[in-house]
This record gives sequence, C-alpha cells and structure tokens, in this order.
Amino acid sequence: MPKSTTSQHKRFIYDDGEDDSTTTTASVTPISPTLSRRLQSARTSELSLRSRLPSRIHLDEHSSLLNHSDAAVRSYTSVPATPRARISRCHSSESIRTPRNHSRKASFSYRLANALGTERRRSLTGGTLEDSKASIFYDDRVWYDQFTSTDWVHDSIADAFRVKALRSRKDIRGRLWAFFDGAQGWILVAIIGGITAIIAYFVDVTETAIFDMKFGYCSGMVFAVTGLLRYTNVNAAGWYFSRKKCCLDIVGPCTAWSSWSDVFQITTIDDIWIGYISYIILVVLLAATSSFLTLLTKTVVPSAMSLATLDENLGADSRKNYQQFDEEGRKRSLSPTQRVAEIERSPAMIYYSAAGSGVAEVKVILSGFVLHGYLGVKTLVVKTLALILSIASGLSLGKEGPYVHIATCAGNIACRLFSKYHHNDAKRREVLSASAASGVAVAFGAPIGGVLFSLEEVSYYFPPKTLFRTFFCCIVAALSLKFLNPYGTNKIVLFEVRYLTDWNFFEMTIFVLLGMLGGAAGALFIKASRVWAQTFRRIPIIKRWPVFEVMLVALVTGIISFWNRLTRLAVTELLFELASPCKRNDVSWTGLCPDKDHIPDVIGHLCVAFLIKSFLTTITFGIKVPAGIYVPSMVVGGLLGRIVGHTVQYLALTFPDAAIFASCSKHGGLESCVVPGVYAMVAAGATMCGVTRLSVTLAVILFELTGSLDHVLPFSIAVLVSKWTADALEPLSIYDLLTDMNSYPFLDNKVRPVFTTELGDITPRVRKERVIDISNSPLVVAADLRRKLEYLHIAGEVDGGLPIVRNGILVGLIPAPDLEFALDKLDDEDNCLCLMASVLRWDDSEDEDELGENPTDFTPYIDPAPVALEIRSPMDLVYECFVKLGLRYICVLQDGHYAGLVHKKAFVKYIKELEERHEP
Repeated sequence: MPKSTTSQHKRFIYDDGEDDSTTTTASVTPISPTLSRRLQSARTSELSLRSRLPSRIHLDEHSSLLNHSDAAVRSYTSVPATPRARISRCHSSESIRTPRNHSRKASFSYRLANALGTERRRSLTGGTLEDSKASIFYDDRVWYDQFTSTDWVHDSIADAFRVKALRSRKDIRGRLWAFFDGAQGWILVAIIGGITAIIAYFVDVTETAIFDMKFGYCSGMVFAVTGLLRYTNVNAAGWYFSRKKCCLDIVGPCTAWSSWSDVFQITTIDDIWIGYISYIILVVLLAATSSFLTLLTKTVVPSAMSLATLDENLGADSRKNYQQFDEEGRKRSLSPTQRVAEIERSPAMIYYSAAGSGVAEVKVILSGFVLHGYLGVKTLVVKTLALILSIASGLSLGKEGPYVHIATCAGNIACRLFSKYHHNDAKRREVLSASAASGVAVAFGAPIGGVLFSLEEVSYYFPPKTLFRTFFCCIVAALSLKFLNPYGTNKIVLFEVRYLTDWNFFEMTIFVLLGMLGGAAGALFIKASRVWAQTFRRIPIIKRWPVFEVMLVALVTGIISFWNRLTRLAVTELLFELASPCKRNDVSWTGLCPDKDHIPDVIGHLCVAFLIKSFLTTITFGIKVPAGIYVPSMVVGGLLGRIVGHTVQYLALTFPDAAIFASCSKHGGLESCVVPGVYAMVAAGATMCGVTRLSVTLAVILFELTGSLDHVLPFSIAVLVSKWTADALEPLSIYDLLTDMNSYPFLDNKVRPVFTTELGDITPRVRKERVIDISNSPLVVAADLRRKLEYLHIAGEVDGGLPIVRNGILVGLIPAPDLEFALDKLDDEDNCLCLMASVLRWDDSEDEDELGENPTDFTPYIDPAPVALEIRSPMDLVYECFVKLGLRYICVLQDGHYAGLVHKKAFVKYIKELEERHEP
C-alpha cells in the first residue's frame, strides 16, 4: 500500500501543521479568496442554465479566452427521478446577497448573477427538484479561470447533446438548420483565412516602406539633363513609398529617392557619417516605439500564481526557490495560511501578451490552458502595429512567428460569429488550430507546411475533420495573399526561389555536414539564450525597464550592422539573396556571385556577417517587442551554408580535374558544379530545425519555397541529421524551453516519461476540509461549504473540486467554480442548507420540523459520475487519462472507497520533478 494514502471509510485525517500541497499541489498556486475578489478575478462559476438565460452576457477581449454563456449541453449520466420533497431556494428572488466578510465588488460571479434577470430567478425559485435535475443536460458550466485547465470531457459531452437535439428535428426548417450548422465550420475557416491574408498584406507592405526610411525617403522628384537645360519632373510616387516602388519606372540612377545625407547637408561631416547617425537614431526610435506599444498589453499576475514569467523574457527568478526550499536547499513544509502570507509578500508578476512570437503560448492554449485576453482584439491590434515597427527597425527578428499568434487571435475573434464555436472550448480549439496553420501558410507561402505545422507543433487535439478544414483555411489564406500580391512579384513571400540545376552525388556528404552544423548551431543558440536570460536579464534595471533593454539592443544593432551590406538588409531580403542562384554570366565582385579570384573576399564578408547575425539574434530574442525566431535562425544558417557553398565552389574551380569533381561540367559557368544558394537553403532549414525541432513540416516548407522536387532529398537529409544532432546536444526546443521556464502546466502529449510508480504514490492524504461528507444527512450548511471552498483556494486549487462521499463511498464531485457560483447566489449563506445528494434518504435525515428554512438544491452543480481510478493503477494509465481525455482531476479509490484526488497540475508537477531527477 503506498505510504502517501490512507484507507478511507468514514474517517478523514486533518493536520494543521502540514500542507499536503508540498506533496502534490501544482507549482501554479492561485491567489487567496479575499485577495482575488479585490482584484478583477475571472474566477467565476461554470453553471448558467441555458434554457433559463434570457439574454447573453456582453463579452470582450478581456473575457475568458474560451468563454461560455449559453448553448452548451451536458450530462455525465442519467439522473434518477426523485420525490418532490419540500425543496426550494434560499436565495432572494429580487437581489443577490453579499455574504459577510466576502466582498463581491469585483467578483464576476456577482455580476453574472445580477445579469440573469427576473425571469431566470423566478424559474430558479419555482422549479422543482426534478426540473433542476433535468437541467443538468442543458447547463453551461465552463466559465474558466485564469491559468487553469479546461474541461475537455464536459465540452465533448455538451456538443454531443447539442448535435442530438439539432438532429431530432425532422421538419424542413430543422434540416436546413442542421445543414447550416454543418457548414459553419467551413464558412468560419474561410473567413479566418481571408482575414489572415489581409493582415499579412498590410504588415508586408507597411514594414517594407518604413524599413527603407532608415536610409532616406521618396521625394518624387526626377531630374533629367538635356544639353544645357535641366528638366524637373514631379513623379507620382509618395514619400511613404519604399525605395523599390519609388524607383520602379526609372532607368538609370534613381534621383527620386533622397538619402538623409542629401536632406541634412553638413559641410563639416561626411555624408557617410550623416547616414550612419540617421540610421542609428531611426533604428532606436522605431524599436522603442514598438516596445511602448507592446507594453500596452501589460497584464499583472498576482504573485500567488507562482509563474516565473509569461513571455519570452526568460529572465524572471524561479519561484520555487523560496516557495518550497529553505536557505539550505531543504524542502519546506508550510501550512496553507503560512504559504498565503508568504506569497502575498512577494511582488506581482507581469507579462505582455503582444511580446515575443506567441507560438509557445498558442501551443499551451491549444492544450487546454486558459490565458485571458491573450487572443483578444487589443492583442491583435497592438501586436500587428508593433510588429510592423519592430521589423522596420532592422532588428534581428522575424514576422513569421508572430503571424501564428496574430492568425490565432483572428480565429478566436471570428469564433464569436457562431455560438457553436463561441460557447464550446473543444470546438473552438479546432478552429484555433486551423488559424495557427494559416499563419504559417502566409508567412512562408506554404499551405501544406502550415497544415503540418499545426499537426506537428501546436495542436493538442487534431481530429481528421480538423485536418481537412485546416487545409482549406491554409489554401484560402495563401490564395488571398497571392491575389493581393504584396511584393508586386506574384509571390506570396519575398524569399521564394527556384533552382534549375540538380545536385551531384558527392554533395550528399556536404549536406549531411550542413545538417550537423545547423543542428549544433540551433542547440547552441538555445543554450546561449538561456544563459543570456539568466545573467543579463537578471540585472535590476533591465528587469524593471524593458524598454531600456530594447533601446540598448537597437543601439548595438544599429552600430555594428550598418557597415556590412549583408547585415544592413532586412532578414527576408537577406535570406532571399543568400538562397538565390546566380544567373549565367552574372558576376559581381561586391555581391554573392563573385568570380574565382574574389571568392575568398566574399567568404570573409560572409564570416563577418555570420558572427554579427548570430550575436544579434541571441541578444534580440526575448526583448519586449513582437519578434519571431524562424527567419533569423534561417538567416544564420543561410550565412553558414553560403560560406560552405563558396568554399566548395572555390575548390571545384581550383581543382576541376579532381576525381571528386569528375561529374561536374567544365564549361557551364561558375555554378555548373556547385550552387552555393542550395547550400544556404539546406543549412537554413537545418538551423531552423535545430532551434524549433520541426522535421516533416520544415522539409515540406523548404520544398514549397523552392518548388524543386530534385532537392527534397537534400532538404530531408539535412533536417533529419540536424534534429538528431540538436537532440543530442540540447533536448529542449526553443518553445519547450519557454514552456519549462515559464512554469506552464503543459502536459506534453508527444513525449511519454518512464514511470515506475503507481497512482497512490502521488495521491495526497484525505482531509476533512477537502471532502463533503453526507453520511449522516444530504443537507450541508452553506457556511461549511464556503469554508471548504476557501481552503481549496488557499491550497492553490482554484479549478479543483470537492468530492462528495457517503459512508466512504464516492457519490459525486462538485467543481470549485460551480460551488462558488452557487454560494454567491445564496441570500442567507450562514443559515441556509444545501442539498448535496440526488436521492433524499429520509430515514437518515432529521425531522422536517428541524430543518429550519427550506434547503437549496445544489445537485445540478454536481458531477454525479466523476472519473475515478483504483489507487494501484499504473502511472501510465493516469498519463493516458489526462492526455487522451483532457481531465482536470482524477478521483482515487481504494477497495471501492474514496482515497483522494489528483489534479492535472499536480500530475504535471510530478512529471517535472521526475524529469529533473533523471537529468544527468
């Protein structure tokens, strides 16, 4: 028998001096009840009877991410009919009572109850017990809390009953409505694809124009000299045009573009220095403005949440150092009251929903974790505008990762069009998976790669029908963006290239080498990011003033990137130049198509650019601006691949008669044997794989970028070798690192740990404050329920539950949010009795004359059939239940008697500790 569990019949163990949270409570600890009601807590009830809700509640981007208000249905099991005993409601039909010592000023439950209206209260007052039991099939319980996990089982059951009720109508109107219900998913993903393409078009066009303003502006003045006369022609181009668009129809030197040295003519300063100073000032100005916009999405998390940080800062102190361990590193044992007192003395934590790429957070959200406002309208608008400025500033970051977050925001907002998706988390997450895929589709011009990205990286639940709808969404997004033609080249992305020559067999060894180098570079980048976050970002001024860090990084970027032509380019333009093949007889001594004598000089420039970009990418990742890592990592790999490619090309031109180059053509030009652009693309994919650990997705994206079937094999080989190398050097991808350091309760469904324990080893002992015992009577005083609820909150289980036992037998479970909602509606909480059993046992109850006031029926809030496992169940079975069923908690039984409850976050914490113990 496991030492952590005690056989439970009618006796419950309670010890004030020891907190069972030290054994199994998750690292994410919610705020205390009193504190949470002063803050604007989203901790609300999950119960809202659909059939009795006269009007919908106003929702905005600050509402729950996956909020519900009506139209959900539910049943866990059939509920037997009960006699119509003397049952009524204790709460007032005219007002909602504010219990003593519990402020409801900021409680969403209080506002929700007031919004229900007179009609609903009348129905609640006059309804019978049997009517309330029937309402369990059509309730709406999922008002999810901040930083809690969703109830996947409830959502699945609710949608099943919704479909059943819809298909029960056999008339013409019912059939038409059923047909429209089936078409809603296709309509929704088509709308999302179009919106995503429009946003991507706006970002692409705008950032290109602003990026060129660091060097000058389009004056629109074209000068021509004929004989002795000088003619001036005012061009139709505007000052906001990019340099390419400004000089589009001009042959020869472009006089319509004016550099800042032409505008600010200072005789004592050379033009190059004027351009240099102007470049640095504008880089810092654009980056700082982007950061200020990003800070508008500031969200303060109470310290009791115990999350290290909630963005890609990676620099916050680990909370476990002072929560679980003393000064000597020994594990501390704190009572709930002591832990709350210590937590409330800790400073609140802050995160910015518009910062970073957002891919890690989208991945966590799709796994069932709630982040309020992270996919709201404010985040969408602010991140779009801030992304334009951050890209235009010239920092070493990309827009492809943020596209995933922006597209997911668009999908979340579009779900409000149809209640089928707006009020059901599981259905909504299917749409969010398609939305994330459309972001990759417009970022890389790869609709198939977008589908695979959603399947391989971000999605937690991906049924077959979602696969087809995701593909449709990606196709709509890609076609819409191609129709909009943001670059004027009929290409979706700027760095789309085409290779006309095939590769030689001897190059396969070099492709394998590039895979190894790319994987090693990606792994070293992850390690460097961790070290940089834990050293530089721990400096007090950097932690306190994130804008200062952004300005400092922008200053360094402007100072060292101006003098190298390659580092001065935008990351997408640089990647395109690195991957592009040279045209026949197109020899440039300053570009990347040199002749044999100038190849060493080009290799030197590439080496300098490689070092600069590697350094800038490392220090830029994690600053408080919208920033992606996909294309910057590809640029670093592209520079590395181009260096290798030109080296091999130089050897082929120097030793054309060598046996290894026997298959090469001797009269085909510089790239007849070796195409350095192919090496750059192969290394770019390998480095991106080392950073993100994408495999099949990345190979398909590279194929769609190049359109070359001949090079699918080199791309695939390099990606495979890169993943093997990176996994050997650093087991975590960049997004795994973010999830781990941010302490998200994310249960990885792709990597199963090796378990050697049983469920009983992580089951906490049963305390009387954590169960509702109805052995003597099914009626419980509401004040006692309130005390039990507050004990759960203090212990950190905002989304926990209270099991209901009779003579040691588990007969039901009431979720904590449901219980809070029900108690908030009571008019006289101190004197009210609550019915906690579906069947009244009058022989075990007190006389009716001794009951006092009529009891309130709480049975509609109770789950009569919670999922339970035997205490000797293997941990692999527990893992499968949490992963495959999406449960919040599992009840534990021993010989048929209740023996404890294991929360999902406690299980995730156990897995984290298990991984830490097995780390070398």
